[in-house]
Amino acid sequence: MLGSAWAFAGAVLVILVWILTGPTFHFSDTWQLIINTATTVVTFLMVFLIQNTQNRDAKAVQLKLDELIRAIRSARNELVDLEDLSDEELKKLEEQFQRLRKKAEHDGNQRSHREQDRAVAQGKSG
Repeated sequence: MLGSAWAFAGAVLVILVWILTGPTFHFSDTWQLIINTATTVVTFLMVFLIQNTQNRDAKAVQLKLDELIRAIRSARNELVDLEDLSDEELKKLEEQFQRLRKKAEHDGNQRSHREQDRAVAQGKSG
């Protein structure tokens, strides 16, 4: 709703009305105060609206990820509730995954070297 083209058009219309009424009010301090106050109030309220939306989106994504973890047999079920871990526990888990990544990269490099050696050997024998 608030992110729609209609909401944007409405905001532009409010600004245009404010600008067009400037000469009528002789661009007074009160005229400026009206838009300043309105934008401050709207900004303040939007912070909470945006945070609420982000919280809902994060929760939905988390639930989807939890379902994927539960659906994959080889997945580690202890990862389902990661958002409840302390920062220290998350750091330890991150380090564990970094070690796994490095091992996978190392294993992949070794596999690649073996494949290259086989290709060279086949080229010589062919």
